[in-house]
Amino acid sequence: MADFVDSTVKDIDKRLSELKGEVSKLEAARAALVGGRRGPGRPSSANGASAPTRRRTTRRAGRPRGRRGGNTRANQALALVREKPGITIPEIASSLKIEPNYLYRVMPKLVEDGQVTREGQGWHPKAAK
Repeated sequence: MADFVDSTVKDIDKRLSELKGEVSKLEAARAALVGGRRGPGRPSSANGASAPTRRRTTRRAGRPRGRRGGNTRANQALALVREKPGITIPEIASSLKIEPNYLYRVMPKLVEDGQVTREGQGWHPKAAK
């Protein structure tokens, strides 16, 4: 009888291990489809329960970052404003070959930083003090 119990427990443990691996794969596939990031206040599942997530703390060697780094577009936009005072967002976007909607977020940050000012539709470099 003890052999039967031991073998049954081993079979159950093996199956549970297989199922845990399958659950991990399914959760990763689901996150890829619906997006792993959610806005504040949104539950991570229908019942509001959240599974703990693991974050990678180091980047794999040789793997591209996917981003250039901080403020690249802002720096490019600022250079264009200095080059052509009064330039508009659609003109900046056309020069940078990007969509203008992105610049509607970037330009106000340059105003906050004291780098540019807005006059009508045009953007001007802030005068150095």
